[in-house]
Amino acid sequence: MKNNVYAEVTDKIIADLEMGDLTWLKPWNAGNTAGRITRPLRHNGLGYGGINVLMLWAAAIEAGYSSACWMTFKQARELGAHVRKGEAGSMVVYAGTISREGDEDDDEGEGVKQIPFLKTYTVFNVEQIEGLPEHYHEKPAPVIDPLQRIAHADQFFAATRAEIRHGGNRAYYSGSSDHVQMPCFESFRNGEAYCATLAHELIHWTKHESRLDRDFGAKKWGDEAYAFEELVAELGAAFLCADLALTPEPGADHAAYIQSWLKVMKVDKRAIFSAAAYALRAVEFLHGVAKSKEGAAT
Repeated sequence: MKNNVYAEVTDKIIADLEMGDLTWLKPWNAGNTAGRITRPLRHNGLGYGGINVLMLWAAAIEAGYSSACWMTFKQARELGAHVRKGEAGSMVVYAGTISREGDEDDDEGEGVKQIPFLKTYTVFNVEQIEGLPEHYHEKPAPVIDPLQRIAHADQFFAATRAEIRHGGNRAYYSGSSDHVQMPCFESFRNGEAYCATLAHELIHWTKHESRLDRDFGAKKWGDEAYAFEELVAELGAAFLCADLALTPEPGADHAAYIQSWLKVMKVDKRAIFSAAAYALRAVEFLHGVAKSKEGAAT
């Protein structure tokens, strides 16, 4: 079952990439009618994480849903609502562990062992459900004017306490000096393009040994480990932009990376799951340091 899930999700994303589409940017390219983009939300308002974000973004754009909210058949029924007859649900996954007592015949010997498992379940978009309370159909706030500095995003980036330097015509993270280098704001197409680029580089910034200590063993530009880190940064930037109500567009460097991402995913069907998990961890780290800075300021 686990291998089938990994293969099914990965093959869908590979098919998108081979068409030149980035699953994690489809909601923005399609002009989501609900206004700003968010992470997919559970029925209780909590956001999905990891690979489920990509799966539900892709499902929403394929079906044309404008709502970010999803729930199970049972959850809808508990709210006094019902899924319309004939509606097809979308798959999400849950990864966990179960405890099992070992014995002396096991390779690891006796003792309690944690056995990982992966299960799937089906959710429905609220637009497939009738009879829900009205607040499930409320539209979010209007999209921010992209022609101006985006104050709340600037505040968030500053609160991460990352060293961000401006100048030159390249955006990158320097591990040796532990700083993010950005072109000046005025050189970007708009405020959201600047923020999306900075979000990408800040995901790289989290890999430093004093933070998340993320090292996939990249030896040179373009090798598989390098491509995997770029995929983590790509997904992390998409997640963070959703959290900050930003709507980025594909960057000029995406085409150059697509082939390397395809190579990684075709070799390892679990790679996109792992990259999404690393990306979520990086985003949660950035939220954590930003929140602690804001708390200290008050």
